[in-house]
Amino acid sequence: MKLRRSISSCILAAATTVIATNPSVNLGYATYEGYYNDTFGLNIWKSVRYAAPPVGKLRWQAPQPPVWDNNRSTPAVDQPPLCPQTGAFGVPAAYGFNSGPGDEDCLYLNVYAAPNATNLPVLLWIHGGGHSVFGATYDPSAWINTNKNEFIAVEIQYRLGAFGYLASDEVKTNGQLNAGLLDQRFALEWVQEHISKFGGDPSRITVGGESSGAGSILHHALAYGGKESNLFNNIIAASPYLPPVYRYNDTVPTERYNKFVELAGCSSKFSNHSSTFECLVAADSAVLQNASGIVSTTLGYFGSFAFLPVLDDDYIQELPSIQTSSGKINGKRVLVGNNANDGVPLVNPDVNTRPKYDSFISNTFPLFTTDDVTTLNKVYQIDSLPSDDGIRYDTLGFTGPTALYKSGMATGIQQAVFNMAAETTFACPAQWFAEAFSATSRQAWKYQYSVTPSYHGADLGAYFSVDATLPNKDFAHAMQKIWGSFIIHDNPVISISDATANYTNASVPIGTYGNIEWPEFTLQNPVQMNLNTTGGNVTTVTVPPYLDYFVRSGAGIVNDFNLTDALTWEGGRGERCGFWRMVSERVPQ
Repeated sequence: MKLRRSISSCILAAATTVIATNPSVNLGYATYEGYYNDTFGLNIWKSVRYAAPPVGKLRWQAPQPPVWDNNRSTPAVDQPPLCPQTGAFGVPAAYGFNSGPGDEDCLYLNVYAAPNATNLPVLLWIHGGGHSVFGATYDPSAWINTNKNEFIAVEIQYRLGAFGYLASDEVKTNGQLNAGLLDQRFALEWVQEHISKFGGDPSRITVGGESSGAGSILHHALAYGGKESNLFNNIIAASPYLPPVYRYNDTVPTERYNKFVELAGCSSKFSNHSSTFECLVAADSAVLQNASGIVSTTLGYFGSFAFLPVLDDDYIQELPSIQTSSGKINGKRVLVGNNANDGVPLVNPDVNTRPKYDSFISNTFPLFTTDDVTTLNKVYQIDSLPSDDGIRYDTLGFTGPTALYKSGMATGIQQAVFNMAAETTFACPAQWFAEAFSATSRQAWKYQYSVTPSYHGADLGAYFSVDATLPNKDFAHAMQKIWGSFIIHDNPVISISDATANYTNASVPIGTYGNIEWPEFTLQNPVQMNLNTTGGNVTTVTVPPYLDYFVRSGAGIVNDFNLTDALTWEGGRGERCGFWRMVSERVPQ
């Protein structure tokens, strides 16, 4: 990227636009000076503080407004520091879900906007990472350009791991549960107050996210019992992550809290403090970061994170699976989907025999009754599956072998476990989201990202395509147009030429007026768009230590989109999602 310009280019810009000097915005409490990126033609502000540093007495408290500091102009050109990173249990380091040092003073956001933007719709993006890792590191510039710079993007950071989701009776009494979620909500409120100063329209907000970012949005849509918040109209939820949601003082979060307290040196005698909570508030950040990482990487099951949103009797009042069925939800429209192989890599890849499977089920779902397990084995056809038939390939979803026992990642029992994890954690929450909007006369569109490889997170390269190598450019263009159309025009329908890249051998559903056909998802017509590609050369790629997958490369790759029934898809996903809703209080979800 070209972040500096020559003197002559500055003089030329001065004669025609406002980008001659670094763009400045006065937020009242502070003035930030960003920069103009001439590669993408966008004004960019990074490290804009939206809340006070959550340190000292503000640890585990609700976010507070920034301290007034408008005596000088603050440069906004560098990435904000990452929040403390808290890894996952058992996941190999190669996949990035690792503990690492961060800065508690991390409540910043980045803004991307075209020069002279006026009343443009806004995307607020919440990053994923199990509520525990990553940050505002994704570049939406190409995505904005693909849509003719007709929307503004805001990408936020929020407290992670124990700093955002520590839960216990003591936290409830003395602090704030679900502080990470409340940071996100505070950022949404910031957008309402300030985005017009960047050229955005606060009445046209789309809140988007992937994985735990999308799962967070599910909680915001259900917040305060589903009472209308008016903070956003549209939702983009890519593979919404819904791990077990415990009550704040249940055994599991309490066990993790107690271990965290012990590692922080705040057990029993409080280390000369009046309470355990006061001791934690006074503790050194490095000690707390280490404690958060150790708890999350030593307690749980493969691919799990220790510190997650909890039922707090306030912001989160019911299990999402239950509340979505009652239709108590915020927002007007949702575009929601999942990846074909979302179960990889956050699930143990060694569950490839019946004894290992039985052990996996008893450890992962300890509250299941005998009848629950019997029904589970029936809907996933476990008793009839081979351990491994040795032939891996991506299934079509609507004919032939299904993802129940075959994919490009695995076959037999191992694939059944991958599919089970994908459905209970990602695909079924996506379906419940779509059903909740449909049942309440709101609008929903549903999709599946099936491009090889379609493991969890593989779709990020399609919309954050700067420097991405997968998927191919024509598919990325189409997906960016789909999401851009939803942000700008309130529906995901795009032109046939954008969907096919004008290749005659591409396949898309043909609608009217030169557009693709994409009906809304309804309870009466539960249709989804399957987003895929075909052609090119198929090769195998290995990411150590265990993830082998196919990729399409070279010339000849074309888009292959089709509409299908979301309930009969992959051998009856609707029935399996019905099972997960039935047992949701014992998962819990």
